[in-house]
Amino acid sequence: MARVRRKRMHCNNKELHHKYKTKRRTKDLDQIQEDLKPENKAQLLSQEPDEDLPGLGQFYCVECSKYFVDERGQHEHRRSREHKRRLRDLKDPAYTQKEAEAAAGLTTDNKRSTAGPLLAAGPMSLHSIKQANEQKSALAAAGKSTMDVE
Repeated sequence: MARVRRKRMHCNNKELHHKYKTKRRTKDLDQIQEDLKPENKAQLLSQEPDEDLPGLGQFYCVECSKYFVDERGQHEHRRSREHKRRLRDLKDPAYTQKEAEAAAGLTTDNKRSTAGPLLAAGPMSLHSIKQANEQKSALAAAGKSTMDVE
C-alpha cells in the first residue's frame, strides 16, 4: 500500500492568500476623508471603552484608522513613515464619481461629452471641467458656436 502524499498547497492556494490580504486591509482614503470631518472625528476620538479593541478603543489614529494599546504606541506611530505618508496622501482631495466619468470620456447630465480637447492636455479637476462646460453653455445661449472659442 502506497503512502498518501501530503498536500503542500500553500504556494498555490488562492483562498489562503485572500484571507491574509483582507485581514490587513484598512480603510480607503475617501472613507478616511469622511472620518476627518469634524462631527465624525469628534465621535471617533471620544469612544466609549470597548473590550474587543486594542487599548479599549481609547487610542485611535483617525488618519490611519488604527487602534493602539497605549499612548506610547500611538505616539510612536505618529512619528512613523507610514503615518506621515498617509497624511501627505490625505492632503489631495478624493476623486468623485463625476471626475472618474469625465476622465473616462463619458457624458455629463446635459448629454454633452466631456472628452475631446478638454482632457487632451492631461488630467483636470472637476472644478475646471465645470467651468469649461459653463462657458460653452453660456456661449451657446448667446448664439455663438463652441468651435469659435477653441
